[in-house]
Amino acid sequence: MNCLEERILRDGVVKEGNVLKVDSFLNHQMDVELFNEMGKEFKRRFEGKDINKILTIEASGIGIACIVAQHFGVPVVFAKKTQSINLDGEMLVAEVESFTHKNKNNVIVAKKFLSEDDHVLLIDDFLANGCALQGLIQIVQSAGATVEGIGIAIEKGFQSGGRMIRNLGFQLESLAIVEDMNWETGEIKFREQD
Repeated sequence: MNCLEERILRDGVVKEGNVLKVDSFLNHQMDVELFNEMGKEFKRRFEGKDINKILTIEASGIGIACIVAQHFGVPVVFAKKTQSINLDGEMLVAEVESFTHKNKNNVIVAKKFLSEDDHVLLIDDFLANGCALQGLIQIVQSAGATVEGIGIAIEKGFQSGGRMIRNLGFQLESLAIVEDMNWETGEIKFREQD
């Protein structure tokens, strides 16, 4: 069992509706030492890939992506969920549906930050149904860039997102894959990984 799985068992809370609450260390309060270990592991899993940019989506993926980027020595770009006066020039846009927030958003990346020369590693905190990842993949492909891989902190293996993304042919690496969880007992089971 890896350090992320151990931390989920210790501090994660299973809520009704297939919600895993990890806000005490992952996506509200952030354990930077844990993120550093995750960054090392993503660097190991994507060793040899020609990665020159990390792409994530606001807000929960940003912290993890920044630490991962330090291990690769590359910049982070994050897709914004709202248009602002600070965004100018041509935009790459995709619509994504949030499992957690039960809504749809257009996510936006300024075209000047992604080009056909970029080899991108996508990073996010959770993978459930894969909608956010599909949006990020669409943005990368719209820019003419290459998705070199996808790194996820926690995948809900009992939902369709991981299978769908892997079936598209992408190298998807999830540090913890929750196979089953029970909100009544609080029990969490992980998928065995190499």
